[in-house]
Amino acid sequence: MAIQRGFARSDRVAEQLRRELADLLRFHLKDPRIASLLALVTVTDVEVTVDYAHAKVFYTSLAGAESKDVLAEGLKRSAGFLRRELGRRLRIHQIPELHFVYDASVERGTYLSGLIDEAVKSDKKLDNN
Repeated sequence: MAIQRGFARSDRVAEQLRRELADLLRFHLKDPRIASLLALVTVTDVEVTVDYAHAKVFYTSLAGAESKDVLAEGLKRSAGFLRRELGRRLRIHQIPELHFVYDASVERGTYLSGLIDEAVKSDKKLDNN
């Protein structure tokens, strides 16, 4: 009989990082270059290495493709500030270096949903004829 365990510590740390980063981005980051874009940013996931030295922070934005590069550069420049703030909020031995990665899964999901809607409409037209 296998004993089920809860989340691994790295999973709990990653989830806590995700929550704290979402709060920091939304309410505490004041970079004027990306301030207007931050309200449209969602932190979708965080992956932490085994030694907690690095964290990939996956994010998505509703701001559109034209602002993707500006946002990526702004987040990269803000990584030091965000890491320092995480150090004040979290009680872990090492605060990971943050690496921001754009997560296009929401866009792909929206695109696929549109394709499905078109297919359903097409089927209904064929059924009505």
